Formats: sequence, C-alpha cells, structure tokens
Amino acid sequence: QVQLVESGGGLVQPGGSLRLSCAVSGVSRYIFSLYAMSWYRQAPGKERELVAALPSAGGSTNYADSVKGRFTISRDNVKNTVYLQMNSLKPEDTAVYYCNARSNWFDGWGQGTLVTVSS
Repeated sequence: QVQLVESGGGLVQPGGSLRLSCAVSGVSRYIFSLYAMSWYRQAPGKERELVAALPSAGGSTNYADSVKGRFTISRDNVKNTVYLQMNSLKPEDTAVYYCNARSNWFDGWGQGTLVTVSS
C-alpha cells in the first residue's frame, strides 16, 4: 500500500523559513522516480491550490505565481522523498500543505501538514 506522509509544518514568523518533507512508502525507488510530485495547499475557506510541481523525469518545475522565487520543490529518489523549501514566508502562506504523487496508474495524497505564518 502506497502511503504519503508529510512533515515539517509548524508556526513560523513572517520572513522565516520552513522545509516540508513528504516521504512515500510502499513503492520501490524506481516506481517513486516515475511519480510526478506536487505540493498543494488549502487555506481556511479557500479551495486547494497547486503550489509547486516536479515532473518524474525531464521537464521543468512549475510554481504558483504567489510563491515563485520563495519556494523550491526538490526530490530525492533514493529516499523516496519530496521537499518544499519555503523562504520569506508571508501570513498568506498559512494553509494545510498536501503532497501529491501521480502517474498513469496512481494518484495519491498525504494527510497534510499545517503551516502557520504569524507574529
């Protein structure tokens, strides 16, 4: 059974940084490398939105305009993990952040991790 588990959320002051991790278990390194990985977020009262996407191989990363230049998505195909480095955080970045893994045969989500940006 494939599982996605996010971690790294928490309370941070405006201007601070956090690194989110999403560990994918139940699949081989090879299968993980075939997944396109993405981070989404959902703020209270708002729809879930794409934050950053990373293709399985080749291609280029994709970021929401609101996070370009501040967030960086990366993956470690040895650890079956995808990361989201978030810098210069703003109060409007407050949301539950979800990890998504997708392929031709699979579309899975983690349980989410809460990020709160507040002074």
